[in-house]
Amino acid sequence: MSVSLIEASRLQQWMEQANSVTVLDCRARLGDLHAGATLWRTGHVPGSRHLDLDRDLAAVPGEGGRHPLPDKVAFTASLQRLGVRPEVPVVVYDDMGGQLAAARAWWMLRCWAGHPQVYLLDGGLPAWQEVAGELYTDEEDIVVPSDWQPEFDDTAWVDVDDVASGTSLKLDARAHERFRGDKEPVDPVAGHIPGARCRPSADNLESNGHFKPAATLDAELPSEREVIAYCGSGVTACHNILAYAVAGRPLPKLYAGSWSHWIRDPSRAVATGE
Repeated sequence: MSVSLIEASRLQQWMEQANSVTVLDCRARLGDLHAGATLWRTGHVPGSRHLDLDRDLAAVPGEGGRHPLPDKVAFTASLQRLGVRPEVPVVVYDDMGGQLAAARAWWMLRCWAGHPQVYLLDGGLPAWQEVAGELYTDEEDIVVPSDWQPEFDDTAWVDVDDVASGTSLKLDARAHERFRGDKEPVDPVAGHIPGARCRPSADNLESNGHFKPAATLDAELPSEREVIAYCGSGVTACHNILAYAVAGRPLPKLYAGSWSHWIRDPSRAVATGE
């Protein structure tokens, strides 16, 4: 198993020991700001704490795109409120194989904030239910806030100038039809960054929602020396970055603003087709 993934059975063993792991529920639904909290209240991994995509993992939509990175002070406050400590492992999960928000949480905690032990629950909530059965509906335990002050690594992400001027491969995590510009259900302009290559985040997963084996991912992922990952708004792009980690490869940089930021300037070129 990858050092970035954890199996549900292993997580269950960890949770049998008090204060041995912090579990963060990252479920979300695009277009519904309250969905994550509602899903958490409906049923969750016992002891998990809700980490919100729009409130904790992103700043307000605007010039930076639909899910711009929050400022460091705000994200640090979220981590402290949730009791995240660098000496305690963190496990993040969602119910979409990590594609929507859990991989974004993994990237922000591990790659940007520098937490040394962050794992994504392989297979997500369905995998947990297979092992543990029913979900809990209890209210969140009283959390002792932490005083962790992360040392952020801003080399883990790039801005639009790096994307426009660099020679790195731009790897688009959206589905092929959005990449080609056949349809665009979210953003006002269809297409992709010129020269980009399409690698839908769903291609990182088996049919059961678990990540493909490391060797398979290593064979499938582009092998260029420098890669920039992007998607619609910098969320599912993190799933491709995590896939590189699972494969044991150097990690791509994240273009946090992604397509929703690229198209805010009409002078930037747009490509369609494959």
